[in-house]
Amino acid sequence: MEIIIKKGDITREECDAVVNPANSYGLMGGGVALAIRKLAGRVVEEEAIEKAPILVGEAVATTAGRLPSRWVIHSPTMKNPAEKITLDEVKKATRAALRCATQINAKSVAFPGMGTGVGGICKEDAARVMIEEIKEFEADFKVILIGYDDKLTSEFRKWAQKLNPGAG
Repeated sequence: MEIIIKKGDITREECDAVVNPANSYGLMGGGVALAIRKLAGRVVEEEAIEKAPILVGEAVATTAGRLPSRWVIHSPTMKNPAEKITLDEVKKATRAALRCATQINAKSVAFPGMGTGVGGICKEDAARVMIEEIKEFEADFKVILIGYDDKLTSEFRKWAQKLNPGAG
């Protein structure tokens, strides 16, 4: 698996799928979810709600509306909107998104920092856990880790180098 790390806006990434660190209800009212909904259109949220409830540890794919990707993978890090989460939920959501990407035959999938917004997980811990899960997952696709700021991007790079020399 190839891991690419960059700073940017996940809604602008040209790839097969982008990951939405969702809530179990499919509501897209804040953080990455809101950014996706604003650019993609409400159709993405409507499809996610139709597939709800989505438990933490599960993920579903919807169309991507006006995004430059083919799918949005909704992988809940939390049951209810805007609740604090644990690193275990970051692990489960990351693994579920990877499984979903495999099921839809994605060749490239972009991840934001799972749980680093309203979930309250520090960027260093989220980056470490996400890269551990990605490294352990057996698949033949490209993972793009998108840091929305310098700190998250730096943490992705640091942990990718520590856990997967040659990544970045």
